[in-house]
Parts: sequence; structure tokens; C-alpha cells
Amino acid sequence: FIPKAYTAETRPLEIIFLDVGQGDGAVLITPERDDSERIIVIDAGISHNMFDFLRKRFRPYKKDMQFHAAVITHPDEDHYHGCKSIFGTPKFGFDTIYHNGLVERPVSGTFDKLGGLTKEADDDRSYLGDLAIGKARIEQLFGPGVDIGKFVFPAVMRMALENPNIKDFAMLSTEHGTKEDGRTWMPGFAPSDAVDYSIEVMGPVAEFDVAGKPRLRKIGSYGETKNGHSVLLRLHFGKFKVLFGGDLNEKAEKFLLTHYSGRSRFPRAGTDAYDEMVEKAAKRFRADIMKVCHHGSEKVTDAFIEAVHPAAFVISSGDEEGHVHPRPDLLGRLGRLGRGATPVILSTELQRSTRERENEKLIMDTIGRILKLHETPKDSLRDRIIEDISKLGQSNVTVYGTIYLKTDGERLITAFRIETSSETKKWFTFEYVQDEEGELTLVS
Repeated sequence: FIPKAYTAETRPLEIIFLDVGQGDGAVLITPERDDSERIIVIDAGISHNMFDFLRKRFRPYKKDMQFHAAVITHPDEDHYHGCKSIFGTPKFGFDTIYHNGLVERPVSGTFDKLGGLTKEADDDRSYLGDLAIGKARIEQLFGPGVDIGKFVFPAVMRMALENPNIKDFAMLSTEHGTKEDGRTWMPGFAPSDAVDYSIEVMGPVAEFDVAGKPRLRKIGSYGETKNGHSVLLRLHFGKFKVLFGGDLNEKAEKFLLTHYSGRSRFPRAGTDAYDEMVEKAAKRFRADIMKVCHHGSEKVTDAFIEAVHPAAFVISSGDEEGHVHPRPDLLGRLGRLGRGATPVILSTELQRSTRERENEKLIMDTIGRILKLHETPKDSLRDRIIEDISKLGQSNVTVYGTIYLKTDGERLITAFRIETSSETKKWFTFEYVQDEEGELTLVS
């Protein structure tokens, strides 16, 4: 039995920051109890983890497996490749696949993959103008008549086009969405849509050429540009806000901060202009929880963290040591710049539990059987070796580092599973409330 004090009359809004290994993957579940519930998948990592999670979590009560939307924040494989198995399974459907307008074509190179760069006479900047705004452009680029070769992103888009239960494709940006009160909202999630929550689109920031055609600014190298134009979402629900930071980098954050503060240049730290910029940008970016940019890379600005100023950070990263994510120096900066005396830092990689070593006895037994097979070959012995090797090849993960967030708009809880044999103490939780002055307080 569950004590009544631990139950609620209303269902909370839920966000699951899935442990997808190296990459990003989150699932947002709206609080409705009936068929009006909406499920949004925001990136899907690089592995099968998102596919497995969706199948096991929703199949028991959602037989059609039709979800509201998938958001591919930008075309990096550790954000979209997990979509391949999902889109390629017709049992999974999405009303809309959203993206940032930058889709990699089946060609070699860098910016050529995104349609090439353009310039105008009185502007020394370069822009990406061939944006995939709607479904028709996706069909032109990745439809059945196009040779997509062995390119990965085009293969994922082709699978989505061939899935009869995926209905539409659309770009999300500050100019592509529902415009209300000088802001842009995800379609169906604007303040006027008469629900208790809303999702604001903070990026990418689309600009217009002289002909009024939307474009995205080149803000660095190829990687910096496509990462820096990640779809940025800010969820509003009751007293709380959650920011999904994509794969932003220093150059992108400086661009966004100057844009949202109305400045033409990024001021020097320690000046009045710098403080004014952060204060003004904070009115648009401030959030209580932040999905940290770029898996905990150190290549982010203090100014952006100060503008968001969250009480809790969520980092999605994996065990690919070459990335060194999350960076130790970044963790120190988050602790210094977060809200309150003890900002909470949650990491899918750090919260994961793994076995120190595989089954040593099984390894030695298998080696012995291999030696016997060499001496006296038998099909039964061969089959036993194959079975043992399959066991040794199983996941080394004891507890995945998935991070859960639930809020009813008045209270907010973040939690993760802990490695324990207890049937009742399986979770480590942090609970937040806001006081009468609107300040966030950690209660546990």
C-alpha cells in the first residue's frame, strides 16, 4: 500500500532525461490523464536505449504508440541516430518531426551538406539560406528518387518518410512556430492554447535576407554552427521553468546573449555593460532546471549560465573518454554560478552504476571449454561456448543513470535510481518549492 499523503489528486508533468550513453535523449509527458496526453521525444541519442525505453514504458497502455512529436535539436549523430530504429518501426508514429532547419544532404563536405553559404553586398557575414522548413523540402531532399548512398542522416530521414504513421515535418525557430506577444512557441503549446503549461522556442534565431527569406547565421566552424543553432526550448509550468540547452557553444551563446539583450557586441566581463546584458537576457532565459549544453563541455560562457541561473543542472553524457564529458572544470563553474548555496548537478554518466568486472568464473570456464573444443570437437560444447559468450556480452550496467523530473507546478522533484537491493528505497530525490517571494528552496 502507498500512504495517501504520498499521492496526489492531479497528475504531474514528467520529463525523463534518458541515459542514452554519449548523446542527448529526453521524453516529455504532459499531465493529462486521458487521450489528450502529449508525449514529446527530444533527441534520441546514438544507441537503442530510447527505442527500448519508449517500447517498455508506453506499450502497456498506449497500444498505437502514436506520439505527439519528435524534436531533433540538430543534425549530430549522438542526438539523432537513435531515431533510426524508432522511425524505422511502423508501430511508432509521430504527428510531427521538428528540427532546426539544418538537414544534412547526401553529399560530402561541410557547409555544402547544409545547402551552402550565401552573402549579401553590405553584410560581411555568411548565412545558411536553404532551410528545410516543411515536409515538401524534406521529400525533395530525401525522398525515394534521391540517391542517399551510405549517409547516416539522410537514411534516418528516408525511414521517417517511409513510415506511414509519421505525418509531418517542420522547422522550429524563433520565426517558425506560433507567434504570440513577441515570442515564439511550439505549435500547440502557446499560452493561448488553454493548457497549464507552454513551451517557448528560444533558438535557433532565424534572420531574414533582403527578400524576406529566413536564414541562419554562420557562427563559426561547421560543427559550431550546426550545434550552435540547436533547437532551444523553455518549458513553463506553474512556478517552474526548464531550459533544454542543446549543444550550444561559446560563439553561439555570445550571439544569443547579444540578440536577446539588444546589443551589437559582446561586452567584456566585469563591466557595467556585461552585467546589463546578463540581466536583460535573464528575463528570457531564466530557468529553475537546465539541461546543460553540449554534454558538459567546458566551451560555454559564464554569462549564459548566469543568465539561466538554475538551481539544478542535468548533464547528458556517456563513457566515450575522448570527449572528457562532463569536464571537471565545467562542474566547478556550474557549482559556482548556479542558484543558491548548493546547486545540484545531476549527470546520466555519473549516476550510472556498472559492475567492476565481468563474471570471472564464467570467463575461466569458457576458456577451458574452448581448449576442450580444440581437442574433441562437439556441437553441444560449441553451443555452450556460444551461450556463455553471449552472457559475457551482456550490458555491464547495473543501474542506468536516467534522471527523472516531475512537477505539478507548485512542487518539483528530481530523482534517479540508486543501486540497492531494497524494495522500498530505490530512489534518491531532491524536492524544490518556491517561497512567497518566488525564491527556489531545496527541501530535501
